[in-house]
Amino acid sequence: MLRKILLASTAALGLVVSAPAQPHEPAGDGEHSHFDLVAPPIDYTLWTLDNGLRVIAVQDNSTSTVTTSLWYEIGSKHDPQGRSGFAHLFEHISSRKTENMPYNLIYSLTADVGGTRNASNWVDRTNYYEQVPAQYLETMLWTHRERMARLVVDEEVFETERGVVKEELRQRVLAPPYGRLQRFVVPENAYDVMPQRRAGIGSIADLDAASFEDARAFYEAFYGPDTATLIVAGNFDLNNLRAMVDEYFADIPARKNPISTVIAQTEPELTGPRTINATAPNVPLPVIGGIWKGQAITHADAPAIRVLMTILSGGENNRLANALVRKGLAVEASGRAPMFREVGHLNIYALARPDRIEAAGEALNAELAKLRSELVSPQELAEAKSEIIAASLRRRETARGRAFELGEALMASGDPDYADRGLVLINQVTPSDVLRVAQRYLDPERRVTVTYRNGPEDRAAYANPLPMPDFGTLPAASAPIRAVKPEGERELPPGPAKVPSLAAPQMVEAALSNDIPVIAAQTGNVPIASVSMVFPGGSKTDPEGRQGIAELAASLAASGFYETDAQTIAARFESLGASFEGEADSDGTTFSLTAPVANLAEAGELAAQIIKGALYPDEEFLRERARRIETLRVTMTDPSGVSQRAGRSALYGNAPYGNHPEGTPTSLANISRSDLLDHRQHFFHPDRMKIVISGGMATDDAIVAAEAMFGDWVSPNAVGRIIDDAAGEALPPRTIVVDMPGAGQAAVFVAMRAPARGATNFDALQIANAVLGGGSSGRLFEEVRTKRSLSYGAYSRIEGRKDGSLLTARSQTRNETADEVAAIMLEEIAKLNAEDFDEELLTRRKLYLQGSYGRVMETSSGFNAIVAGLLLHGLPASDATLMEQRLAEVEKDAVNAAARTVVDPDNATLVIVGEAAKFLEDLKLMRGDVEVIALDDLDLSNPDLRKVVEE
Repeated sequence: MLRKILLASTAALGLVVSAPAQPHEPAGDGEHSHFDLVAPPIDYTLWTLDNGLRVIAVQDNSTSTVTTSLWYEIGSKHDPQGRSGFAHLFEHISSRKTENMPYNLIYSLTADVGGTRNASNWVDRTNYYEQVPAQYLETMLWTHRERMARLVVDEEVFETERGVVKEELRQRVLAPPYGRLQRFVVPENAYDVMPQRRAGIGSIADLDAASFEDARAFYEAFYGPDTATLIVAGNFDLNNLRAMVDEYFADIPARKNPISTVIAQTEPELTGPRTINATAPNVPLPVIGGIWKGQAITHADAPAIRVLMTILSGGENNRLANALVRKGLAVEASGRAPMFREVGHLNIYALARPDRIEAAGEALNAELAKLRSELVSPQELAEAKSEIIAASLRRRETARGRAFELGEALMASGDPDYADRGLVLINQVTPSDVLRVAQRYLDPERRVTVTYRNGPEDRAAYANPLPMPDFGTLPAASAPIRAVKPEGERELPPGPAKVPSLAAPQMVEAALSNDIPVIAAQTGNVPIASVSMVFPGGSKTDPEGRQGIAELAASLAASGFYETDAQTIAARFESLGASFEGEADSDGTTFSLTAPVANLAEAGELAAQIIKGALYPDEEFLRERARRIETLRVTMTDPSGVSQRAGRSALYGNAPYGNHPEGTPTSLANISRSDLLDHRQHFFHPDRMKIVISGGMATDDAIVAAEAMFGDWVSPNAVGRIIDDAAGEALPPRTIVVDMPGAGQAAVFVAMRAPARGATNFDALQIANAVLGGGSSGRLFEEVRTKRSLSYGAYSRIEGRKDGSLLTARSQTRNETADEVAAIMLEEIAKLNAEDFDEELLTRRKLYLQGSYGRVMETSSGFNAIVAGLLLHGLPASDATLMEQRLAEVEKDAVNAAARTVVDPDNATLVIVGEAAKFLEDLKLMRGDVEVIALDDLDLSNPDLRKVVEE
């Protein structure tokens, strides 16, 4: 799998909306083709209150949850002059306090009943959403009323959230090597006069310049029922919902002095090409690419642009991957075409070694020239359409996914039906349409050529030559400042309603003709299915000096078998709307296939051929090995990635669990093609295989599909040896600092050895860990982010393994505060170790875990992942249906005992990666013996973590 380095959020990839493609007769020009793959339309009910609030209801009584989301037509394009990032800052502010909700009560009202919540901001919109057990629908509607009508915007919340947003900017933009490119360089040069030119996350300078009065003005100008749409999706009674919406929202007045949300500007054409050469610290590999102006999501050319970009860079079989990555010219090549309500753009890039960047740029230009001069093939066109529709199928598998498709479509196009109409338009795209938009929008005379290399940050180097327009200011706020009411005067949120009665999906266990076990379940009605093919072993079987074999054998399996090459395989999967990938972790390998039910038989046959006969052709193997070595070098410029990898090595040493699944540059260089073949023959073996299959199909049909794939598979090879105790003996705790000069932030990582997944106290430890760092209601988040604004977040988790797990806690912060964050984390670990938990707290944390678990089980891929994990950890598949009950039955004494046994700061290894000079002396005062390792001297394959100096 060609994994991406320049990772971006869904929003950064551009709006993805979809609809069912309708089969139709070929057009007279012969370019249209019959297209059978469809995504079921979204069934919804819409009405509008007198105050302007739109309401969309998506009823699905097959789920036990309900999602409430409030979408405002207010995005970063509405940021006032000199206040870039303000809509995003206000998204943080408006989640915090109301007259009846003290600071962050929203967290406990969701997490403590088994729900989740979040908010997000993008160019065209801001949304606030929760997914909770269905009986808490009214509670969530009450919270949305509070935040719409009774929001408290005061100095405390403003200053706290401004600090958090600045930490988010440092973590997501300044610390990653390519963060500035995505968030600053591209928008600055994609637009000239539109407000989308500004970075949606803002800048430290603009955030510092903002004031509390700006926040109040923004709220009064833009926030009201007349700019909002409430979308409720899940298990509810429609008549009851209508009554509750009237009760909680009908009396909220529209804005008194409304500011228009319409953007009047139009983006001019680029009159000639230009070039910008940007630099930033810690950029390991240079980038070359281009930016072009695009169109709004509703423009007539938008569907053809989406198809064009899918052909160019979508999926595994795309033109850029085939021309640049598979030929070894680039480590990564990709393109995006975000489209908004008023405007859009295209950006396409290649990332390569310095000695190949020029050749990569030439190859990229050659591919763009082909698109401008030649019709794409009918096969490419059909494959691109299948990819787009299959992505919609996956999103529509849950009520929450359908709600978000409607919301994104509405905010970007003005019409929720665009979520369905969009794919109808996609299906009508012809090769001539693709050629036309390629010629129009990829014109080299209208291109901004971009290079991005290592060097000092210099905004002037990538500044748009046109001056930034003035985007206006807002009228001063006039309403009185609200305050949280005293405790005895607050209106209490409504309690839960009756719990809906639902039957859990039935899990069926069977065996194929050759005794391979199969676990099947029908998890929904959307016609998509997931198949997981599970083999024990994983990276703990990698021999010393060749770590990475298991992962490379899994992820490169689809590179060829018999007379079928990687490009042909990728094209076949994508034409079927299917996705296939293999991945190895410490305990085993899982191959995952997701496909529309109608195409599962054909996709399954192809997946089975790969697993049984992967050949790892020399050219593909050598190219991918080299690419992964370069990718790991990029990873080693990210403080978070380095801290977690160094922590693993320190905790396990030379034990098999110390093997990094992805290997190291040195170990990958030692791996040969024969190593992969040997691993496949002995570890991808029918005698150890287990199959999990779920989705929108009957269990009988699922078992038949599995039989067709693997029922006749036998192997003459012996099974590979799996070590019984991969964790090895516990090693002494260490304090390690990896000095990374120029790091944008410091990563703080704390880890302790924990019991195996099957241990009797594992469930109790999960509950204790949920208290420590489970989500936004965990103590780490509360202490590090909420109280002190030291980081965008702080969390802990248990990395479950068959032979011995890890409990890890992590955060990122400014280099200057790394020691402070480490002290807080260790202090909270010490408190947990000494605490006698009360029943109320544990009940809330149990519900948090049960809800998290239940949400994962809603999708076929999530169900499969949970069951596959159980199987690799030596546990029965049936535990998947018992997890919520088991958590509920854990007693307080067991949680206390687990915390005192495992969660101990004296047994914790601490790793900090960042600019050591800014925190080292204070850390030594706190922690004593500190090992300092320069990044260039770090060796993850050596338990000492230092490169061996040969004399």
